[in-house]
Amino acid sequence: MTAVLRMMSCRLRPYLLAAHGLFAGSCFGQEGLGNDGWPAALTAGLKALNDARSEAVQDSLSDRVKAVLRPVLEADDAMDRTFGGIPLTVVDAPDGRFRLFTWNLARPDGTHRYEAMLLVNDGRRRVLFELRDMTDRIPAPEAAELGPENWYGALYYDVVPVKQGGRTWYTLLGWKGQSRVETRKVIEVLSFRGGKPRFGAPLFEMPAGSGDRRIRPQRRVFAYAAQAAMSLRKDPAAPRIVFDHLAPTRPDLANDPAFRGPDLSYDAYEWDKGVWRFHRDVDARDLDMNRPWNAPPKEGRSKF
Repeated sequence: MTAVLRMMSCRLRPYLLAAHGLFAGSCFGQEGLGNDGWPAALTAGLKALNDARSEAVQDSLSDRVKAVLRPVLEADDAMDRTFGGIPLTVVDAPDGRFRLFTWNLARPDGTHRYEAMLLVNDGRRRVLFELRDMTDRIPAPEAAELGPENWYGALYYDVVPVKQGGRTWYTLLGWKGQSRVETRKVIEVLSFRGGKPRFGAPLFEMPAGSGDRRIRPQRRVFAYAAQAAMSLRKDPAAPRIVFDHLAPTRPDLANDPAFRGPDLSYDAYEWDKGVWRFHRDVDARDLDMNRPWNAPPKEGRSKF
C-alpha cells in the first residue's frame, strides 16, 4: 500500500486531503499503477468516497475512482479481471456479453447519485460506456426507454437473461436509495441495439387492477419505507423473479411509499412466451428468502 501511495499524484485540493487522512500527501490516480496497484487504489478511493460528507468532496473522489477504473476496463484482459473485496457492485452477463460496475454517492441530504461503467463485448470488439444518472429528469421511470446518457441510476446486484425471437434481454435487479424516508428496488432490462445499450423494454405484465394492462411498463420500480427491507431475488431453478409484496400500514396511506413495506407474502414474475408474467401470492419457501445472499447495500433482514 505504501508503494501505491507513493505512485499517486498530488492533484486533490488541500481540504480534500485534510478530510481524508488516508490520502494525506498523495491521491489515487492511475499513473504508474501496475496490476498490483489498481485494486488498492480503487478500494481506497471508494472507501474515502463512502466517508465523504459533502457533495463537492464526493464528486471529486468519484471522478478519481473513474480515472482509476477506466484504464483497468480498457485493458485487454478486462473481461477476466477479478474485483473481489473492492466495494462496488459487479454484474457479469453469464454469456460474457458485458460487465456492469456500479457505485453510489450517498448525499448528505439523504438522496443518492449513481455512477456506472458498462463494458460490452460483442465478440469482435469491446466498448466501454459510462452511464449518467438522470433520475431527477425521469418523472415517469416505468414509462421511459433510456440510454447510457439518460440512465435511471441504481446499484445492480444480479441479472436474469431471457431470450425471445433470437434476442437476449438481460433483466437486472437493483437497489436504489431514494431519500431519507424512501428506498426503491428496480427490475431493469438491458438490451443492445446496433451495438449500443438500451435500458427498458415493455416486457412486464401488470397485476390485475392496476389500470390498462395492455400498457406494459419498461421497467418495474418498487418504492417502500427506508426503514424496511424488501427482498428481490432471482430463482436459480427457473426464469423467475420473486419479491416481497408491499402493502401500506393503513389503507389511507397506500400512495405514500414512506408507509409501505413487506406484508410477509410474495409475488413473482415468470418468463413465459416473451413476457414477464405476474403472479400474486407465490410459494417462496424453497427460495428461503431470509437466508444470506448477494444483498444490495444497506439492506437488513427486518420486516416492516
